[in-house]
Amino acid sequence: MDDEQSFHRYGLRPVGADLDEIRSVLREHTRLERQSQGYGDTELMKLCCVQLFNSGGIDDVLLVWSAKRASFDAGCSIDIELLLGHGLDATKEYLSAHPEPSAAEALDRLSKLEADGAFEGFSVEERSALYDMYYRGY
Repeated sequence: MDDEQSFHRYGLRPVGADLDEIRSVLREHTRLERQSQGYGDTELMKLCCVQLFNSGGIDDVLLVWSAKRASFDAGCSIDIELLLGHGLDATKEYLSAHPEPSAAEALDRLSKLEADGAFEGFSVEERSALYDMYYRGY
């Protein structure tokens, strides 16, 4: 499945069991991308992250972070804002309470970006609308 097929199958706001399938696709392509850059489909990975962002599930933050860190290309393709589907404060709170080392790494990155003003005026709704426009051509 590529990003266009995933878009047509799940749309940008999937629910229920579709989210489990999207998580599975993202895990698999993250694994492939970690094996060697280009093995995973980073455009599909980005779409999966957008779909999870739109679902607003806080438990998906580390999955999105893992995908973003899979390779240089994935890091460029997957926007850091895709960790914030539940909002910046809730995401930081979640990460600060999570025991995984990757949570501390993600929190550190978000905190540095926040200190630099990267999230000034950030809105989940506005970001979601930007992705609606981005994927309109599909």
